Amino acid sequence: MMNILKNIFQPVLSIFIPNDIKLSNGKVVKPPKPITPYIVIALIIVTYFSVELTGFKFSTIIQRGNQFLVILRRMYPPDWAFMPRVWKPLFDTIKMSVLGSIIGCALAIPFAIVSSTNINSSKITLNITRVFLSIVRTMPTLIIALIATYIFDIGTFAGTVAITIFTFGIVSKMLYEQIETVDMEPFVAMEALGANKIQAFASAIVPQVLPSYLSISLYNFEINVRNAAILGYVGAGGLGLILDEQFGWRAYDRAGVILFTLFITVVVIESISRYLRERLA
Repeated sequence: MMNILKNIFQPVLSIFIPNDIKLSNGKVVKPPKPITPYIVIALIIVTYFSVELTGFKFSTIIQRGNQFLVILRRMYPPDWAFMPRVWKPLFDTIKMSVLGSIIGCALAIPFAIVSSTNINSSKITLNITRVFLSIVRTMPTLIIALIATYIFDIGTFAGTVAITIFTFGIVSKMLYEQIETVDMEPFVAMEALGANKIQAFASAIVPQVLPSYLSISLYNFEINVRNAAILGYVGAGGLGLILDEQFGWRAYDRAGVILFTLFITVVVIESISRYLRERLA
């Protein structure tokens, strides 16, 4: 009986307490204790308490999930006569995304340089800049847009400001992480020849990070198109404004037209962006 139990539990115990390794010269090596099983156990415990605290139940999804399909069925057939009223908010959404992405990506460059440990040797400015970027990234886009509407009034200008700040925070972090992975030998060589940091960065670092920077910017633009579509819920213009109106009036057939137009727009933009990113890779 003991042998049977040992054969059953030995594989499990070996995960937590690995067997010693005996070398050919007779020495015994104790392998390091793995931490993966403990991480898995911790995740299971955290998941359990999260389910209990949030009241998440699959049974509720099964019982009430069909209501989602009910709303989708009410969107068909779409009210195509409503399409002329969709074009202007759609173009506002695209314009906010384009302008906000361009400004945010441009502003991200100097902050990413200052936040790179291999470029900036001053720990004070490095830490201050990184803390500032962390604060910017913690603010959701809708909250930024809501604050912007209080400052700049309701409209697409507030939406553009919100997208600019969101883009700035994300691109800055991703860009300085790319800068920190580059080969620094060309940079050091340029400085040894008498170039200042700006000249050395432009000649040695920019060619290495430029494709990644453009790829990050294009991917962020895709995200911004989707974000801009919901900023209207807080008065920042775009498709979200009329989408909120139609859902409020239970005009699901008109909401279906708006969602269909947004879907086609996002697919086209993603296809173009994917093609450009593949060309840059």
